[in-house]
Amino acid sequence: MPDHPVALALLEALGEPLMSVSLIPPGQEQPLADPDEVAAAMAGRIDLVLDGGPCRPQPTTVLDLTGPVPEVLRRGAGPVDWLD
Repeated sequence: MPDHPVALALLEALGEPLMSVSLIPPGQEQPLADPDEVAAAMAGRIDLVLDGGPCRPQPTTVLDLTGPVPEVLRRGAGPVDWLD
């Protein structure tokens, strides 16, 4: 669950779930945190960057839920100890 006011407002306005992850470019260890950097890195590959200002450079946790047991693909923000 995000704790950013823009993300929370977007979720409330949509009234349904929204999937997103932090953008860690190949060869880098930290995600892009500035909307201008994201727009430049993804130019021509995405339709929109919603600029809510810079974010904390903390990766999101990514789970694979396609199998019978959830698998942690990347540990980041958010507890996953309930999977162990």
